[in-house]
Amino acid sequence: MRLTRSSGILLHPTSLPCTPGIGTIGQQAYRFVDWLASARQTLWQILPIGPTGYGDSPYASFSTFAGNPLMIDLQMIAEQGFLSTEEITPPDWMKNEGYIDYSGVVFWKIPVLKTAAQHFIDKISNNSNDFAQSYAEFKEKQAYWIDEYAIFMSIKEFYDAKAKEENRFGAMWSNYWPENLASHSTRAVNKWEKDHANEIEIYKAIQFFFFEQWNNLKNYANSKGISIIGDIPIFVAPDSADVWANQNLFQVDESGKSTAVAGVPPDYFCATGQLWGNPLYNWEAMKKTKYAWWITRIKAMLSVVDYVRIDHFRGFEAYWSVPAGAETAVTGEWIKGPDHDLFNAIKKQLGDIPVIAEDLGLITDEVKALRDDFELPGMRVLQFAFNTNEIDAGGCINSFLPHMYSENSVVYTGTHDNETMQGWLNAAPEREIEMIKNYLGGVSDDSQICPRMIQLAFSSVAGFAVFPMQDIFAVGSEGRMNTPSTTGGHNWQWRMSENHFSREKAEWLKELSTLYARNLK
Repeated sequence: MRLTRSSGILLHPTSLPCTPGIGTIGQQAYRFVDWLASARQTLWQILPIGPTGYGDSPYASFSTFAGNPLMIDLQMIAEQGFLSTEEITPPDWMKNEGYIDYSGVVFWKIPVLKTAAQHFIDKISNNSNDFAQSYAEFKEKQAYWIDEYAIFMSIKEFYDAKAKEENRFGAMWSNYWPENLASHSTRAVNKWEKDHANEIEIYKAIQFFFFEQWNNLKNYANSKGISIIGDIPIFVAPDSADVWANQNLFQVDESGKSTAVAGVPPDYFCATGQLWGNPLYNWEAMKKTKYAWWITRIKAMLSVVDYVRIDHFRGFEAYWSVPAGAETAVTGEWIKGPDHDLFNAIKKQLGDIPVIAEDLGLITDEVKALRDDFELPGMRVLQFAFNTNEIDAGGCINSFLPHMYSENSVVYTGTHDNETMQGWLNAAPEREIEMIKNYLGGVSDDSQICPRMIQLAFSSVAGFAVFPMQDIFAVGSEGRMNTPSTTGGHNWQWRMSENHFSREKAEWLKELSTLYARNLK
């Protein structure tokens, strides 16, 4: 894929303002699209949109195919006649601004969505409602995942409640469900489906709400000349319909427990590495199916976004395999991945796909070859660029510095896992600040470094330039989206304010786009 010179903003829909508890894909999302258009930005990058589980991370979803119910806009459902004004009125403690309180949002919003879904099901039951045909077509088109997902969530809801009564924490399908259900016995699953038909249908109806709203939003964005960059985590969550329904495609034992898990090895930043805990793929089994699951996954994602960023791309060439039960990632080893074989299969089925490779971390020549042989743009992050040790070694050859970029790359000031640019600058050593100033050609006012870094990314040869919304407004550490390998705090909770729909900032971005010939199509 070759990139057309463009720029845009990284903002997950949950971070949108002015809706109870959490950002949604309703009116404020359309307002954001209009703001992007006024700023002459043609890219909107988001994080994974699946239903979030424990820890609230969009990178640990109950399904790689489903949408996140928490992002559904209740006002839009009420306008369609499936909820009343009273039913969508939030409790007094539910705020429209400030950090997301996920537990509070789940406690309030999920029951409201179930009520809406029941109203919806009741109204279309005689096929007289205009939505009946659309819903039937949706279920038929999404049958390859939605049936298993809805059954999984129905079983999960039942046994999660049971585990809570028993004060059993960390219960998952693989360590708590009855053996016949955990093993995905056809007979047991079919019986559950028959006995719990209505609650399963509710989960499907909620997904219909999500994708109807999402597709309408995407069509609106596209009509304004804005393309959406989606995100696929390379691995899926252990507590997911994906693993439960496809156990033969993962490295799990007969009870569904992982035999090896994902992570990354020890490095300069972490002496024990990172132990992610995701189940690893059984690539031999995947190969026997001609990688059908992965091809379906990418095809599904490309039906709802315009570009796909694949997180931890290097894991396709080789992945760090840690024995299940290990306390750290130290005891892992590199195992060869599917490499070119997978992408040849994808290309054969889907052609040249618009994929961005997240090629951060330990990137070998073999990983670079996989990326470049399929002409996949990689990522460049300005926060990784200013290493004063390289000056001492005789020159700046850091690949994250703009003078080292290629046109087929995407430059970011930072990612969702980084500190905000201003937060990073506030904590950076003085010697690095001086190096940045010298690279920028001199800056007398430190408050101008953050906007100058944005301008630097705009001016680079990188095909795409993408900026977290926080960096446009020089938000400090309080705006950090995620701190890897940590739980608690404010991970995934940041929300923009209504003031961030700034006409002044939109004009500034428009000027930069014009000056550096971005978004001129």
